[in-house]
Amino acid sequence: MNNSLHKWKPAVAKGWLHGTAGLMWSGVGIFLSSLAFGWLEPLKWTRAVPLTLAGAALAFAIYYFGFSNLADKNIRRIHGIENEKVCFFAFQQWHSYPLVAFMISLGIFLRHSPFPKPYLAILYIGIGGSLFLASFHYYRKLVLDRMNGRLPQQT
Repeated sequence: MNNSLHKWKPAVAKGWLHGTAGLMWSGVGIFLSSLAFGWLEPLKWTRAVPLTLAGAALAFAIYYFGFSNLADKNIRRIHGIENEKVCFFAFQQWHSYPLVAFMISLGIFLRHSPFPKPYLAILYIGIGGSLFLASFHYYRKLVLDRMNGRLPQQT
């Protein structure tokens, strides 16, 4: 990287990428779930509970078959980075950012679509809950690194 551009790179010790990823995944998961619960709140509990349970079941399935594996893959990738100082945004692969942008756009489109919000809540609980659950893979790695003295000090 050009030296004049290199000084603007937000570099951190690579050990902190696990915390960054965990916070991002947790934050997005909580955000999506809170939107869903806001849509379910006005409903009678006899209607809200089955929709919430459907969302929770979807969350566990997405976590188990998708996001847990993705988090573990990201943890292995971060571990394999040779440089001790890396870009703050390297907590996920660079080619994943267009997918994230697409998912954000799809979420905005769905929120403003005529699709009934109580049914949309199932999907939002599913995605949000699975992101939140998978974020604990990053926290576990952060704690294990800290316990084993492998977490570098930020300089």
